[in-house]
Amino acid sequence: MSRTDAVPAASRPVSVRLGVIIDAPVDTVFAAFTQWAEQGAWMLGTRVEVRVGDGRAVGSELAAWTGAGPLGFWDTMVITRWEPPVRVDVLHTGRVVKGTGTMEVLALPDDRSRFVWSEELELPLGRLGRLGWPVARPAFLLGVRRSLEQFGRLVEQGALPR
Repeated sequence: MSRTDAVPAASRPVSVRLGVIIDAPVDTVFAAFTQWAEQGAWMLGTRVEVRVGDGRAVGSELAAWTGAGPLGFWDTMVITRWEPPVRVDVLHTGRVVKGTGTMEVLALPDDRSRFVWSEELELPLGRLGRLGWPVARPAFLLGVRRSLEQFGRLVEQGALPR
């Protein structure tokens, strides 16, 4: 008889997947979202810096300050997959944010693209984080959705990539 152990609810990752259609070709969208230092122009409450490597290869390390002013945290990550001009995967390695993230660009007709942001995140704070996620999730999704819409506008206006 085989026996499997259930994964406790508090340790299961949560999934987030959002996308935006952008009137720009795949290579332009990829170039724009991989300008890590420019993410602060479109990702709400975030600034990103490359800490190790050039930010354009597997093994490069990024750090994103997420918050407002001095209140926030560093979301550190390592690039685990680099496939220009369509995909970047990261492993979140920080104290607060752990899990994986994928940023993909899918080609659409008429030289348009769909930019997809997805995350599989381990919630912080154990059971408290799991209980609080249903309350925090709508605001989190709204923030990411607005950020992706802003990203799309900046690319369409030619402000990104720089």
